[in-house]
Amino acid sequence: MDNKINRSIHCSVRNCAYNNAEQGYCKLDTISIGTHEANPTEKKCTDCESFMLRSGCSGSSCNG
Repeated sequence: MDNKINRSIHCSVRNCAYNNAEQGYCKLDTISIGTHEANPTEKKCTDCESFMLRSGCSGSSCNG
């Protein structure tokens, strides 16, 4: 994947393979948002289902 960015999708998750760390945007054209709750009532109840772990990252450490 190249270093294109989607200025409509700001992303601060630097260990995601689709994050453009230099500019803080997602590289994908569209993303899928979901929830892990039966009745989500707060922002923390939502998830980016397009997340993919960046190569070189594991757990809380990321080398990329």
